[in-house]
Amino acid sequence: MRLAGNQGRLTPALRPTHAVPPASRTIIVAGAGIGGLTAAIALADRGFRVVVLEQATVLEATGAGIQLSPNAMRVLIGLGAAPRLEAVTVTPEAVRVRRAATGSEIVRLPVGDSELRYGAPYRVIHRGDLQAVLLALARQRPDIALVLGMRVDDYAVHRNGVTVACSGADGTSEHSGLALIGADGLWSRVRARLIGDAPPRPAYRTAWRALLPADAVEPALRAPIVDLWLGPGAHLVHYPVRGGRLINVVAIAHDREAVTGWSAPGDGAALLTRLPARSWAPAARDLLARPEQWLRWALYDRPPLARWSRGPVTLLGDAAHPMLPFLAQGAAMAIEDAAELADALALRPGDPVAALADYETRRRRRTAAVRAGARRNDRGYHLGGPAAAVRDLGMRMLGGDRLLARHDWIYGWHPRGGDVPVPAPADATAVRP
Repeated sequence: MRLAGNQGRLTPALRPTHAVPPASRTIIVAGAGIGGLTAAIALADRGFRVVVLEQATVLEATGAGIQLSPNAMRVLIGLGAAPRLEAVTVTPEAVRVRRAATGSEIVRLPVGDSELRYGAPYRVIHRGDLQAVLLALARQRPDIALVLGMRVDDYAVHRNGVTVACSGADGTSEHSGLALIGADGLWSRVRARLIGDAPPRPAYRTAWRALLPADAVEPALRAPIVDLWLGPGAHLVHYPVRGGRLINVVAIAHDREAVTGWSAPGDGAALLTRLPARSWAPAARDLLARPEQWLRWALYDRPPLARWSRGPVTLLGDAAHPMLPFLAQGAAMAIEDAAELADALALRPGDPVAALADYETRRRRRTAAVRAGARRNDRGYHLGGPAAAVRDLGMRMLGGDRLLARHDWIYGWHPRGGDVPVPAPADATAVRP
């Protein structure tokens, strides 16, 4: 049965004689992904009790590699993640942009000195390792309760906060708190209830991922470098993860086929047809031919929201502002959201509605600018013919240092760091992995 949400009415089976009083300073988080766990840790460190509801019964180490730029690392270091991250991350010396047809270097961005330049390092990590680090940190906080196998079905807002109705294999349950944070991803159930908009739309891109043992590839592929190959209609990125023990390989190509889930099986031969020999150098195709197992997922997109908070309910990360992965900022934006959200609630613990409105105001412009930058890169990455030659010439003339400087407004971000800087001008040469 449906809860009546913003009208303050509960279904007969759940209706109390008085509004349900939440536990003192309790925040409910839907979703135990990167954004949800980061938010839970940040909130617990600011004195809140947090209940994290996750519909998966087991948190598995799935997904591809993630580039943790300094803006994300700054938050994670502040939460005490640095010692754990040290063992499972790699600090790349540079991002090397290469032309697909020849493998030749177009430009090299010097991200290895990010700690000096931005006050925080640039790291690469496997998504599963990052989630494991966050999970370990969450379990160290006694004020975080992680409830697995529990799906958020509905919620009702009342004068004391919000009550969430959930269901799982063991039955149904309710949780009450000052606020509800929907950190449940692209297909967010909280968003569907809060916004009621259309489902995500296909971006007509498919991402293919694989992991290779580092000792099974030549030394050049083990180097601490993020390699980005730009080709017509597709691009390839690879770099070491798991402390250098594995090589993360991801290829993204135009594709009209809809793939369900994060881990659909992929056929390496089918991938090679999307990166043909006429457009891709033998070294790239040789790398793509090595993995015995490929997994793939379809990319989706949504139009930006005018607002994503209503009363004591808000959204975070992909649930609020999903973005294409062509600026490597999807996870970073969720991590930033978590920090800003926790700060907003800590500043106004007695007025969560105002706190969530403040959080949204602070995040809307920045996330919209990053999202727009990712869409520009989608166009810039996948050019062919003369347009690609012009792009490559522009990047070479600009040079790595100046190209990196165009991203200072992203990497130099601090929580509660003042007004959002104006992003760099829209420019097809300003591509990033």
